[in-house]
Amino acid sequence: MGYGFGTLYQKGFDISIRKKWLLSLGLISIALFFIVRYINLYGNLYQWEVQDTATKTVISFFKITKYPPSLQYLLITLGPAFLLLYFMENVKNRITNFLLTFGRVPFFYYILHVFVIHIVAILGLLVTSKDWTIMIITREKLFQGKLAGYGYDLWIVYLVWIGIVLLLYPICRKYMHYKAAHKDKWWLSYL
Repeated sequence: MGYGFGTLYQKGFDISIRKKWLLSLGLISIALFFIVRYINLYGNLYQWEVQDTATKTVISFFKITKYPPSLQYLLITLGPAFLLLYFMENVKNRITNFLLTFGRVPFFYYILHVFVIHIVAILGLLVTSKDWTIMIITREKLFQGKLAGYGYDLWIVYLVWIGIVLLLYPICRKYMHYKAAHKDKWWLSYL
């Protein structure tokens, strides 16, 4: 999908046509989500049910499957993303420039961050004198519940996430410049 939408962002593409597509796709995706979810027959592994409180009913309605990605998950995540792109079209500032770096090297960042997260997790376990081998995932650990109860508070997860993004930013920026300077190397477009 990224490669397909890349054509909308090629140099010289008419901005008004791109904005029309983004707005239409965003609104249609969100509307389709509510229609398909309300019908409750197709598009997700779990059906929603009316609960004893309105809050619980809303939670049930929005409980959609991410893995494997259901149709409803795709509609409700991509729809707002299209609208965000529509509204952010002319916004240029330090934050958008920061995010643009990761947008220009997404697969490179993805591969790199997986390794860095695991290294940081192992170092964190070593520093706290815990068993670092828990980070070596085996069938036994997965199916016998050996990972139950393992984890950190959400605020720690967010701090680690922000730290890793900031740590990888200079590397991704350097790679982005390398990639732009070496357009003759076809394989760089895939990384």
